[in-house]
Amino acid sequence: MTGRQSTKDRKAQIVTEVLRLADEIGPDRLSTTDVAKAVGLSQPAVFRHFPTKSALWLAVAEDTAARLRESWAAAEAQAAEPQARLKALIRAQLSAVAGTPALPSILFSRELQVENTALREVFHGLLASFQQRLVTALRDQQAAGLLQREVAAEDVAILLTSLVQGVAIRWTLGARGFPLVEEGLRLFDLQMALLRTQEDVSDGHIQ
Repeated sequence: MTGRQSTKDRKAQIVTEVLRLADEIGPDRLSTTDVAKAVGLSQPAVFRHFPTKSALWLAVAEDTAARLRESWAAAEAQAAEPQARLKALIRAQLSAVAGTPALPSILFSRELQVENTALREVFHGLLASFQQRLVTALRDQQAAGLLQREVAAEDVAILLTSLVQGVAIRWTLGARGFPLVEEGLRLFDLQMALLRTQEDVSDGHIQ
């Protein structure tokens, strides 16, 4: 293995440990000393890979963004029909949170909201990208006559993003006492049923 590859692997290990520790002790309490202990390095050795704590958090954000974009692309590739594609995107996002439980805490951390502008920009860009994918699937449903056209697809995308964030926060605060993906998809199905076209509604009951 080349030295360069070894450095790459070490950086990946550090990023993985930051995500684990952020979940375990909280992103705002996490120190580079904690990270160094977790990976078996000295603190100066960690700084040789990431010169500042902000740079370390930025690497975490970029790694998370890359993995999320891959999961979205895979979800879209597996479901060509717009209704299935939309649900697959929501499932992928919920699964990502379930697989990386630190995400909700990071999104509402002081590190993100106050101290690290670059970190915030990565996550804001990621959110915008996810919402745009939802908008595309929603517009395809409207074009097919499956979704009310008088409701802006952009507004529905915001509503669905908020649904995912809300259930993720409830899952986090509730000590993960319910299956996140199943609960999120249940609420998604309920929300989408309320937005179907009138042709899908009979005698005042949603079909």
